[in-house]
This record gives sequence, C-alpha cells and structure tokens, in this order.
Amino acid sequence: MTTPDDNTPKQACPICGKPTAPAYTPFCSKRCADVDLQRWLSGRYAISGREDDALGQDDGTHEE
Repeated sequence: MTTPDDNTPKQACPICGKPTAPAYTPFCSKRCADVDLQRWLSGRYAISGREDDALGQDDGTHEE
C-alpha cells in the first residue's frame, strides 16, 4: 500500500537542482535558501513595475 507522499512528484531545488528537503522547501538546504535570499537582497532578482514617470499621473480612466 502506498501513502499519498509516495505519489507526489519530487521537486528540484531552484538553485542547485537537487531534490527539495521538507525543512527548506522549495530548497534542498539552508545554503541554497541563503543563496536565494542573497540574490533578492542584492537586487539580482527584481520584479518589474511601471515607469517612474507614469507613477502619480492620472490618466482619467477611473471614477472617484
């Protein structure tokens, strides 16, 4: 008899590709989690947004 955990696909660590560890999901280790955190803090990862000059300008498309 199999348990539900046996049927779930194993995911790979996004940093090194090794199987994930439950304590560090979605990473395989504290090291890979720290590498990811350092990438976010250093600005290597970024989420794009609107242009600065477009912020604060009302285009008249919303009602108040």
